[in-house]
Amino acid sequence: MLAGCAVLALLFIVVLIVLIALSVKLSRLRKSYEEMMGGVNETNIEQMLLEYKQKIDMAVASHETQNRRISDIESKLKTVTSKIGVVRYNAFGERGSDLSFSVAFLSDNQDGVVLSGIHNRDETHMYAKPISAGQSVYRLTPEEKDAIIQSLELVESK
Repeated sequence: MLAGCAVLALLFIVVLIVLIALSVKLSRLRKSYEEMMGGVNETNIEQMLLEYKQKIDMAVASHETQNRRISDIESKLKTVTSKIGVVRYNAFGERGSDLSFSVAFLSDNQDGVVLSGIHNRDETHMYAKPISAGQSVYRLTPEEKDAIIQSLELVESK
């Protein structure tokens, strides 16, 4: 009988230890819950969820607007003249120096202009020829063609 009481006492002590451990764990959970809820009741939780949903909807709408604006900007950037090819040369062979030039200004759509400056001893003459889709309706000099090729290589390497 004494052995039965000892087993029962030991079992009681084990149950008491488990109960204390569970009580400590429950206390920690309750403290964590109260920190998270911050004095919020059921109606406040519903209101908070509605406010969060509204904020998420606004963020999604803002994100979509920004994506549309970025797409518009990217399409406009394709028309911006940003590719430049430059060729310097001596227009008169042995006489003079490399002060003549051809410069091609092209967009990603291969539209733009090629400018040429022919320099001689007394003056410089400037010529501009429009470029559309990498071609001009005017006859191009070899230097102008080289400047366009340089510019087109920049467009294609992008």
